[in-house]
Amino acid sequence: MKVTAVFDIGRTNKKYVLFDEKYEIVEEYSEYLPEITDEDGFPTEDCELLTNWVKDRWATLLKDPKYDIKAVNVAGYGASMVHLDAANKPLTPLYSYLKPFPENLSRQFYSTYGDPTRISLQTGSPSMGMLNSGMQLYWLKYTQPDIYKQIVTTLHLPQYILYLLTGRKVSDYTSLGCHTALWSFEMWDYHEWVKQEGIHKKLAPVLASSSFIYRDGDRGIQSGFGLHDSSSALIPYRMAVKKPFVLLSTGTWCINFNSFASKPLTSYQLERDCMNYLTPEGSGVTASRLFLGREHDFQVARIAEYFRVEADFYKWVPFDEAILKADTPPFYTACMTGNGPFPEANTKEWQISAFASATTAYHHLLEGLTELLFVSLDLVGVKDVQAIYIDGGFARNEIFTRLIARHYPDHKVYATDLPYATSLGAALHVTRPQSFDFSGENREIIP
Repeated sequence: MKVTAVFDIGRTNKKYVLFDEKYEIVEEYSEYLPEITDEDGFPTEDCELLTNWVKDRWATLLKDPKYDIKAVNVAGYGASMVHLDAANKPLTPLYSYLKPFPENLSRQFYSTYGDPTRISLQTGSPSMGMLNSGMQLYWLKYTQPDIYKQIVTTLHLPQYILYLLTGRKVSDYTSLGCHTALWSFEMWDYHEWVKQEGIHKKLAPVLASSSFIYRDGDRGIQSGFGLHDSSSALIPYRMAVKKPFVLLSTGTWCINFNSFASKPLTSYQLERDCMNYLTPEGSGVTASRLFLGREHDFQVARIAEYFRVEADFYKWVPFDEAILKADTPPFYTACMTGNGPFPEANTKEWQISAFASATTAYHHLLEGLTELLFVSLDLVGVKDVQAIYIDGGFARNEIFTRLIARHYPDHKVYATDLPYATSLGAALHVTRPQSFDFSGENREIIP
């Protein structure tokens, strides 16, 4: 069977997915790899374990007589870097983007390069410490200079996995353009601070093509260059939907993508958790972010405890419009300080005791969350597009999807059952079919 293999490297699970020529999944293998700690005791990916896992799985796939692998690509989480020495061995742990960034180093950076807001606007990247992966190289340069001097090539994680598969070292627009603080959306090049520090010399070259031929013995395998996972998940939509749309990628984070609005950010957008991404071709994408899934889970746990119901009670709560007509106390967030459209610290607590039942409280939780979401959507120009696609876990939530459709009556709103959007996007990008249709996976939401 002719297949396309995609290595999809998530924070929690590492997997590969095999697609046939119709982009149907024929095999999936997933495994959890335990974390270790870095030299400071901070949890991090076990780079050696991950490296061996990828090499072993790839070697097994190449030898499997059931499959004729015609193409391979990688999707992986962003803001993570692997620094290779002259022997192409990792020099450091795969530092977590959650690791705190030293305040004294932050002051040093901005005293050298100027106003944080200006740099954030130019790079499309809110100042987020290690989550700005470019700052990880800056941090290494000044805290571990001996290690930094040994770095020959730095690869973002998806491109490191690709290197393990093919031996090719490249940089990719989607990894460079996802809140890294590396890329200037004004100059469409590395930002001036990157060049002044010489950091761009550590990064692998950015190639204009979308694929190359990897040789495994006497057979050629078409290979992509690896993709940032969020940008990869956008690809099936960009290929199949020709009219302007906004994609809501829902989960722990809700990230709202508008690839039809690629203007530089304004200060107003930046202050409300907007950022720029890059498509694989290097064009801009405007995005906004909301810690919606985390807030949802936190408040659901409070509801379940107060009303003494099962923790997953909400999965069976049907939409009831009458509940939403009642007056209720204002909704206050608990997990959104420093993120979302209202990042100010919140000192008030949402009063669950004001509700008569878990069902009533849950309706108003979703009402409060979607009111915040509407602000985030407006920030990325949702009123300028014709359709909204909801992807991820919340696409199956009737209350959530109905509230969105009610708020945007002039839009087509679709809930999409595309559970492998990230892997599928990587497969589509490397194989480049002339057309792709996933309309059968879309369910239009009636307000």
